[in-house]
Amino acid sequence: MTLSTSHRPPLVEEITAKLRELIHSGEWPLQRRIPAEPELMAALGVSRGTLREAIKALAHSGMLEVRRGDGTYVRATSEISGAAQRMYLDHTQGHILEVRVGLDTQAARLAARHATAQDIAAMRGLLAARRTAWLSEDFAGWARADWDFHVLVAQASGNPLLHELYLSFGAVFHNDLLRQQRRGGFDGLPAAGHGQLADAIEAHDELAAVDSVNRNLNSCAEWIQY
Repeated sequence: MTLSTSHRPPLVEEITAKLRELIHSGEWPLQRRIPAEPELMAALGVSRGTLREAIKALAHSGMLEVRRGDGTYVRATSEISGAAQRMYLDHTQGHILEVRVGLDTQAARLAARHATAQDIAAMRGLLAARRTAWLSEDFAGWARADWDFHVLVAQASGNPLLHELYLSFGAVFHNDLLRQQRRGGFDGLPAAGHGQLADAIEAHDELAAVDSVNRNLNSCAEWIQY
């Protein structure tokens, strides 16, 4: 008897792959709640049991977080990001910031080399949204725009692995920003690492881009120790 070399993957694996792609593509954004079970069951044509097994698999990998009584949220864009986020829980803010220094400076350097006009325009848009949110005391929106700006710099680097690793800092970065914002005297609109970084990237000035990042992260380090 000759066995066929082609086979359809088990349904749970197939649904898990579809959900993973919705996350990875950005259709389900980070930190946002995914659609409710009935909607997903209808859209995917699967039973509640199959859907829950797929969600459980992605929650185990760290990509999803099931919050009892609230829903399921996107926690990471890939398994590597999910694993990294779990690992961050075992390390101090200082250790995490030291790792970010390497990623941020390299992202800035490469973005200054490779960023397109479209990238620059998007960065300017996020900085405008960040400013508007801060001035209107929409601190959640401010933190989200700030994070999205840094992610865009990493993406503009042209290095997909660096971008993927940077994305893993999402939850840590967002929570740290909001923690710092609650302290008296905190400046939510520093030029270093943001406006000056965008200027340096647009000018394709790698040294100025790295210098802007270093000044911004030094300021972050001071607030962590505060």
